[in-house]
Amino acid sequence: MNDTSYILRVACDDQPGIVATVTSALATRGANIAESNQFWDRHTNKFFLRVAIITPADIDKESVALSLNPAVDRFNLKLKIDEVARRPRIIIMVSKFDHAMLHLLYQIKVGWLDAEVAAIVSNHEDARKVADQEGIPFYHWPVNKENKAEQEAKLADLIKETKSELVVLARYMQVLTNEFSSQFYGMIINIHHSFLPSFKGAKPYHQAYERGVKLIGATAHYVTPDLDEGPIIEQETERVNHAMSADDFVAAGRDIESRVLARAVKYHLEGRVMLNDHRTVVFTL
Repeated sequence: MNDTSYILRVACDDQPGIVATVTSALATRGANIAESNQFWDRHTNKFFLRVAIITPADIDKESVALSLNPAVDRFNLKLKIDEVARRPRIIIMVSKFDHAMLHLLYQIKVGWLDAEVAAIVSNHEDARKVADQEGIPFYHWPVNKENKAEQEAKLADLIKETKSELVVLARYMQVLTNEFSSQFYGMIINIHHSFLPSFKGAKPYHQAYERGVKLIGATAHYVTPDLDEGPIIEQETERVNHAMSADDFVAAGRDIESRVLARAVKYHLEGRVMLNDHRTVVFTL
């Protein structure tokens, strides 16, 4: 009860001695390593490290960062430190299909996802009832070509005002502008109801049905200016067959989407996802 837990994430060009230098510096602060994951991408020569540590209660984040300054300078590290006890704030965006949103809210309620929903934003009124029941602020912002920039400016203000760390597009059926996607790159996760890179864009299950596929799936990815091209965090597939209708594909897909999105959000919030150019490094348990 007198300890404090932190998550450290390190990214840099690969060089000998990174892990030894970082762990030695942590030891000087009395840190105990609870979990450690590392990956060297041989193609890009990038090195990624995630370390979960437990320190005495009197060692704050600034003290941990101070002890790592020599390593940062020596290896040109990109370093991020988060306290585990903090409860990240997120914004959920949804249109009419609310299954993925409801699954997120349930997983937060039972404690599997450790997050606080700062707001639910929608271009329809359908989700207001759920938001009111859960005591979550609800914002109904209809979007069209004329007001898209205005609505995104309001969303950007909401992110800053609520100090939200993540925006989750839980079947939010509007395309964000290039400017907004670039501004908040790495902070927006979308669930695409298809196993990307196949069947991008609208009605992917119907596209899959028309092609007679035997596997359907869902993909959680970071949003970028390129539609459905962002770095992939998590995916899952399920077998289908010729006797199933397009509606059967959609029904099966709803469950997959909910699970995949929840896992991706969990990985992100726990600092398990690190961007590696157009790909991701995901340190799962």
